[in-house]
Amino acid sequence: MTDNRSEGYLLDNRQSEAGERFSAMSELFDPVTFRHLAALGVGPGWTCWEVGAGAPGVPRWLAAQVGESGRVLATDLDTSWLPAGDAGYEVLRHEVGVDPLPAGEFDLIHARLLLVHLPRRAEVLASLVEALRPGGWLVIEDADTALQPLACPDEFGPEQRLANRVQAAFRSLLASRGADLAFGRTLPRLLREAGLDDVRADGFFPFSTPVRQVLQAATVRQVRDGLLAAGQVSEAEIEQHLADLATGQLDLATAPLISAWGRKPL
Repeated sequence: MTDNRSEGYLLDNRQSEAGERFSAMSELFDPVTFRHLAALGVGPGWTCWEVGAGAPGVPRWLAAQVGESGRVLATDLDTSWLPAGDAGYEVLRHEVGVDPLPAGEFDLIHARLLLVHLPRRAEVLASLVEALRPGGWLVIEDADTALQPLACPDEFGPEQRLANRVQAAFRSLLASRGADLAFGRTLPRLLREAGLDDVRADGFFPFSTPVRQVLQAATVRQVRDGLLAAGQVSEAEIEQHLADLATGQLDLATAPLISAWGRKPL
């Protein structure tokens, strides 16, 4: 999940915390993604492209669905977390929106938590539609942190207030790096404007799950330097927030994940 971003991208795959974040996001979001893709009928013989794959969870699942008669391509700007070999999918280092489109037409193209970070997200979406075969499906899943900006919606004590201050600083930092914090809600409209038919969408809002605390801790550690440089939270506050997370007592919400899908006209 690193395509087409500035050198200052906050959540670089090369950082040590990326593996923790990938594992946590897989536990949180893979069941939602798999449900949507299965509902579209992905199966033997399909040709699929997982864009900005990051980790192997989704391409591995797709490979199991399409079988030996199908093809799964997993791309990312940094492919170090994508083991290939006998995994059943191809791996390609690729910067979407910059590098030429992969060869062939696809029955399914999926991207999760990618376009929200891209400065040229509209052009990227148009290129993904171009890569679909007629009748193929595009599935885009992205966060909308502006829909629910708080880490702790139940802000009843100092630990929750601090968590929300850290989250506000993180959101400000994301916006300063070009992320669109209200992007998720625009997906149905953007898919229709791109010429897709049968456009649908839904949202997923996980609340108070243990893995969310793992994801928050890994994210805060990964962006610590950026948070401190921005001057909105102190080193002591970050350490206190990490200690609060370690207790397992914070009821943390995740920004709603908006999933939208549409079919390229025949």
